[in-house]
Amino acid sequence: MTPEEIVDGQLAAYNAGDLEKFLSYYIEDVPVYAFPSGEVLTDRSGPAFRDRYAKLFASSPDLHAELVSRVTQGRIVIDQERVTGFMGGEERAAVALYEVGDERIERVWFVV
Repeated sequence: MTPEEIVDGQLAAYNAGDLEKFLSYYIEDVPVYAFPSGEVLTDRSGPAFRDRYAKLFASSPDLHAELVSRVTQGRIVIDQERVTGFMGGEERAAVALYEVGDERIERVWFVV
């Protein structure tokens, strides 16, 4: 699959609230960083990524991310999204940068 297809797959699984399918698009214990600070939001020290999204999906049954725009440069996919249904109905703008390997997403940065 191309980097865009991998990111599309995780987005579809996110919107379906399918935790196992969503996680299948990422390396185990994928590191997640804040951009531009580089602050570690989740790291490889344990199941932090799984736990974060399990809690999010459980508490946000109407969660949905709409792709607003995308830029792809080689292995980097940058998505701008509009997220609705977050934590009881909140709407948010989100920008995510995905570094995609041969088969899975290997690193994520969220613009904060």
